Amino acid sequence: MNFEKYMTRRVKPLKASGIREMFKLMAAPAVISLAGGSPDPELFPTEFLSEIAAEILKNDGKKALAYGTTDGYAPLKEELKKRTEAISSFDKEDKIIITTGAQQAIDLVARTVVEDCDDVVVEAPSFVGTLNSLRSVRANLIGVSMENDGMNMEELEGVLKNNKVKLIYTIPNFQNPAGITMSLAKRQRLLELAKKYDCLILEDNPYGDLRFAGEAVPTVKSLDKEGRVIYVGSLSKILSPGLRIGYLVCRSELCDKIEIVKQVNDVHTPCLTQMMAAEFLKRYDVSAHIKKACEVYGEKCRFMLECMEKYFPKSVSWTKTEGGLFILVSCPDSIDAAALSVEAIKKYKVAFVPCNNFATDMSAKTSSFRLNYSTMPKEKIEEGIKAIGMLLKEKLNKQ
Repeated sequence: MNFEKYMTRRVKPLKASGIREMFKLMAAPAVISLAGGSPDPELFPTEFLSEIAAEILKNDGKKALAYGTTDGYAPLKEELKKRTEAISSFDKEDKIIITTGAQQAIDLVARTVVEDCDDVVVEAPSFVGTLNSLRSVRANLIGVSMENDGMNMEELEGVLKNNKVKLIYTIPNFQNPAGITMSLAKRQRLLELAKKYDCLILEDNPYGDLRFAGEAVPTVKSLDKEGRVIYVGSLSKILSPGLRIGYLVCRSELCDKIEIVKQVNDVHTPCLTQMMAAEFLKRYDVSAHIKKACEVYGEKCRFMLECMEKYFPKSVSWTKTEGGLFILVSCPDSIDAAALSVEAIKKYKVAFVPCNNFATDMSAKTSSFRLNYSTMPKEKIEEGIKAIGMLLKEKLNKQ
């Protein structure tokens, strides 16, 4: 039976995430994965969370296993409000909603503010999950190129001048996939342009806590005086991605509508995981936990960069991130990164993600790819980088 005719115009153009598809190939124990975006499982506070979960189920199990409110568990909202005030800002007109991961927060915003054929600006390249959420509401995606200090603001203004843009999506800290951090000057300029051309900003900040070098930069939300910024945060990278705890902060008028959209999406985020997260934030030394994570990722990142200097051809370049989980590698235009990634898995059992997955046009050829250093031990990082380096040299030497 052909089900194509039953599918909506919103769904037909969607393609499976290349990253999620690669997970199937990476399931084999022998594969060295430099492809994922997960935090190091060794950093998960499993013992603490198991104790908390047992305690909650024993003493408050009826509440933990019952329906909850759509906007979230009140004690967790209070803890996340404190975190938002510490790293961003929380205006008296703002409200907070707990979501089932930051991905849901992004999707709820897309479904609330974006209509068919609305122009939406994204960084080029950008996070595949957001791109697919925007595709699913039939947004017209307009990519703006990245520079070493964030989105190209001259290019952005040209886009805003010539299109009726409703929303600008940005990951200003340790961007996925580029690892780049937007400068303070560009954050201020971004707000100026959003005001001038009357559009909203969706600030996605899942990696902001994971700085291991350089100086912290204020969030775009903290610089916003008009309520144009919708701020999305997450506990996935500092606590556990499997708990699926994200949150969004924005003006009450918009937040109330987003809450209604969430009601028809999943009713509420699971109470048990929310209660576990709340207890973690209340009882645990979160700053020490984050500091340890930053030390681990900083060491792994520096080691990967050293290996790249050692094994990669001189014609290949890469970003120098100050935090987060990613490095973006740029090869000569003659390299087909998508084909290279397939060959790397088949020949060396090494996985990485070609950047067509992060493009507005996923079918376009790319010579760039993303590397992740968070989950593999050092010996596997070196083995993987050495294999990729051999493949690159082999391809370039044949040209």
